[in-house]
Amino acid sequence: MGTQAPNNQNSYDSADIDEKLATQKAIDEWLPITSSRNAKWWYSAFHNVTAMVGAGVLGLPLAMSELGWGPGVVILVVSWVITLYTLWQMVEMHEMVPGRRFDRYHELGQYAFGEKLGLYIVVPQQLIVEVGVDIVYMVTGGTSLKKFHDTVCPDCKNIKLTYFIMIFASVHFVLSHLPNLNAISGVSLAAAVMSLSYSTIAWGASVDKGVQPNVEYGYKAKSTTGTVFNFFNALGAVAFAYAGHNVVLEIQATIPSTPEKPSKGPMWRGVVVAYIVVALCYFPVALIGYWVFGNEVEDNILMSLEKPRWLIAMANMFVVIHVIGSYQIYAMPVFDMIETVLVKKLHFKPSWILRFISRNVYVALTMFIGITFPFFDGLLGFFGGFAFAPTTYFLPCIMWLVIYKPKKFSLSWWTNWVCIVLGVILMIVSPIGGLRTIIIKAKDYEFYS
Repeated sequence: MGTQAPNNQNSYDSADIDEKLATQKAIDEWLPITSSRNAKWWYSAFHNVTAMVGAGVLGLPLAMSELGWGPGVVILVVSWVITLYTLWQMVEMHEMVPGRRFDRYHELGQYAFGEKLGLYIVVPQQLIVEVGVDIVYMVTGGTSLKKFHDTVCPDCKNIKLTYFIMIFASVHFVLSHLPNLNAISGVSLAAAVMSLSYSTIAWGASVDKGVQPNVEYGYKAKSTTGTVFNFFNALGAVAFAYAGHNVVLEIQATIPSTPEKPSKGPMWRGVVVAYIVVALCYFPVALIGYWVFGNEVEDNILMSLEKPRWLIAMANMFVVIHVIGSYQIYAMPVFDMIETVLVKKLHFKPSWILRFISRNVYVALTMFIGITFPFFDGLLGFFGGFAFAPTTYFLPCIMWLVIYKPKKFSLSWWTNWVCIVLGVILMIVSPIGGLRTIIIKAKDYEFYS
């Protein structure tokens, strides 16, 4: 190649470019987000349900007890409306440039804020959310397995939470090797069904139990400061109940799209169905759970319902199955980022062995952190405040303002600014509550106990 100069420089260049495009296409067809684009609209429905309805729903009655009836109901409904609006924005922005699809959250960020800045704004937040959620789900999965074991067999030998987290992680060492989001649609469907099931068990069993004698609806904390901090913490809890936005574009990327039939049609249909399911999970659990137990409700409503034993055991198993699906949905974009860096920046050859090693390392890492800090729910309130609130409540609005530039003081302009202000308040306030929770819990914590 070096000995003889090519006689036609242009053909050499175009061949070079074609080759680059071909390798690029091959890489895209290998990466988990862009490899498979034949999803149906109902895939997006259950992917969104799985991503959004976390085990956090079981903590909503406690959040209600810390907010009180009035503020609690308002905040639940307002969060539902705002996040549905920002989700609609994300779905619209996925294909706003003709002939181009923003398959990943950070690609949209780069388009709005510039190549470098877009990455620096979006990627850290997305990673905090996705890795954070996966670590929390390791703990949740382990805890629910432990509860299942303890409920079914109260007289058995006590097994440490650490081992249950390891058992839960073992599933992911297998499932993580499914190549893309469409491949995990079966897992995701099961998870979505489970989330509806255990939510129904939670409020159904509460109704069956009936309002407790001497139930109280006042704030539980004795001091004003305690009440305020609890209020902040509860705000955080409600905010994170509605956080599926980090994986929306990645889910939409799996839907086929043509100029006549853009992907936003089927995607939006899926999102609306998902949000109806979310409302059916959240509102009954939060309101009925609080109504039945008042401010004595546990941080996981299944703990307040001890009987009937078989039902609670079943609900805990459902939580485990759902969390398995959620873990995978949140891990997929992380795998995509890891593999993109390995293949495009470090020029590894796309192969199954690369995937095998990188994904197992990730699962092992989340497992290890989960075992080390099982009081991670407090940490989630803390980190989540920094990352959940922006990615869910106001980053989409800022991008919308930057890209579409709506007229000043028009309805769109006002709506976005209101969401931004509320989101920023949330971002400042919820870490405060989370930090206090961590400090209180960490006082008497022993590592690997």
